[in-house]
Amino acid sequence: MNPNHPIKATRKKKKPTGGPAAPPWPSYRGTSQFVGTSPSGRVTVYVDPSLGQSGMQNAQDLLNDADRVATANDTIFGTTGGPVSVIVFALGGATDGTGGADHMGCDYTTGAAIEVDASFGKSARVSALFEAELSECSMNGNLCGQSTGEALSRWCAASVSNNALSDFATAPVWAQDGMPDYVNKTDPTDQNADSTGCGMALLSWVMSQGYSLDKIAPAMVALGDPGTLAQLYANLTSDVASNAWPKFQNSIQALPNGVTSDDPFGGAKPVQVSRVAGAKPPAAAKAAKPTAICQPKSKRLLPPNKKVA
Repeated sequence: MNPNHPIKATRKKKKPTGGPAAPPWPSYRGTSQFVGTSPSGRVTVYVDPSLGQSGMQNAQDLLNDADRVATANDTIFGTTGGPVSVIVFALGGATDGTGGADHMGCDYTTGAAIEVDASFGKSARVSALFEAELSECSMNGNLCGQSTGEALSRWCAASVSNNALSDFATAPVWAQDGMPDYVNKTDPTDQNADSTGCGMALLSWVMSQGYSLDKIAPAMVALGDPGTLAQLYANLTSDVASNAWPKFQNSIQALPNGVTSDDPFGGAKPVQVSRVAGAKPPAAAKAAKPTAICQPKSKRLLPPNKKVA
C-alpha cells in the first residue's frame, strides 16, 4: 500500500447551509442547494448545483416569479394553496424544459415536493412547469392521473406563462389520430396524448364561449374523477351533456385551419391576479385540506413524444 495515499473514509454529502433542509423528492437524489424562499413564504426553491450558473439563473428567476404564479393559481381555483418546495434540475437528463415536471400527489400534503426541469435561457418554461404541478395540488385529491386533470393542469401552465410550453401541445396529435371521443368518457391516465389533446381542444372551445379558466377549474374539481368533459359543458352552459360532443365536432369542422395548437379556438385569456403578487394571503384564508389520497398513478408532465421512464 502506498503510504502517500492512505485509505480515507467515504466523504459524506454536506447538507446545504443557509436554509431549510430539502424534502424527499420524487426522483432527485443529488445535492439540493437552497436558493431562497419567496416573499410570501409559500414557495421554497432549490437547485442542483451541478447545473452551474445557467441552472442557478433558472432557479433565481423561479424564486422571483413564484408568488405571482401561486397567486394566479389561487385565482384559477378560488382557493388558497399551501406551502411547497421545488427543485430545478436536469429532469430526464434535459436542460431545455422537455424533461417536464413531477410530484407525488394532487394535494398540498402529498404533492408539496415538486420537481421541474431546467430550461437554460428560458425561465418562463420553468415557471410553466411549476404551475403545471402546483395546479394539481389545488385539485385537492381530485382528477389525479385522469385525462381531464392533465388537460386542466396544462391549461393552467399555459395561462400563467404565455404558453411557454407550446411544444408540449397534444391537441394536434388528437386531431391527427382521428379525434377519438374523450368528451363523453374520461381516460384514467395522464399519459395519453389523444385523451389529453381532446381535453385541451374542448377547454379551448368552452373558453372561446366566454367561460374563463377560473370558472372551469372549480367546476372540474367538483365533478371529480368520474366527471366527463360533457358534464362540465352541461354544468357551465345549462345545455344537455349529450349536445357537447356533436356541437364541439361541428365547431372543429368549422375551423379554417383545423387543430394546429392546444388553443385552436383562441379561448386563452391571461389570468387576472386579484392580489398583489408576493403579498401574504389574508389571515382568514386557509389552504384547502385534502379530501383523498391520490392513487399511485403517473403525475409526470411530458411532451407528447416522451414517455414516463
